[in-house]
Amino acid sequence: MAGMTVVFVHGVPETSALWTGVRTHLDGAALAVGLPGFGRPRPAGFGATKDEYARWLAGELRRLGRPVDLVGHDWGAGFVLRVATAYDVRLRSWAVDVGGVFHPDYVWHEMAQVWQTPGAGEERTAATAAAGPQARAGYLHAAGVPEADAATLAAAYDATMGGCILDLYRSAVPNPYADWGAELRGPTAAPGLVLQPTADPYDDPARSGEVAARLGARTHRLDGLGHWWMLQDPAAVAAALRAFWGSLDP
Repeated sequence: MAGMTVVFVHGVPETSALWTGVRTHLDGAALAVGLPGFGRPRPAGFGATKDEYARWLAGELRRLGRPVDLVGHDWGAGFVLRVATAYDVRLRSWAVDVGGVFHPDYVWHEMAQVWQTPGAGEERTAATAAAGPQARAGYLHAAGVPEADAATLAAAYDATMGGCILDLYRSAVPNPYADWGAELRGPTAAPGLVLQPTADPYDDPARSGEVAARLGARTHRLDGLGHWWMLQDPAAVAAALRAFWGSLDP
């Protein structure tokens, strides 16, 4: 990885701390960006829509001034795909999970539909913030986040994050493909990889494979890992990413 720069993008409801374990298994420059409003302030006038987050990420990458290996999880995967397919940002490669979310037939999961519903979404995010960090950590741990990581992520949840979650999900109705589908095709300028953790309840392997094929990307199974694969086995994830990067032209 000498001379390479890796940039990691987290999802919802997470912070850049999501990538700490994987980064410890990598050599060279490995950066984890924090999305506005997620463990950091929400800038004045920032609408927290999917398009605004994608533009923000493109701007961050341009400021780096060099091609990067870009890796995204959950909504971070969406922003990575948007940058890779619709922005003039130089990438060396990209890698994402939840490929099925970007299929034309995707239907949002139950919690997303609550967040997208006016009134119900505000009630749910307020209740989550009021529950306190210990209860929030319990929710995350029950969903598959390792206990220590659940505590770290839960501590960052606040009203700002809750508001950004609502605005983000409400900008993606009925699904991300509805607005981004015209550009979600390949082959992309930079080679891509779609990760397929086999125990992720938020993904569909068949649709994920279709999206990968449409983008001209490779696929890689992460057997036995779930939605938070980078926390469950960071060494295996780092090895899979290193293998992908090592197969690319210098």
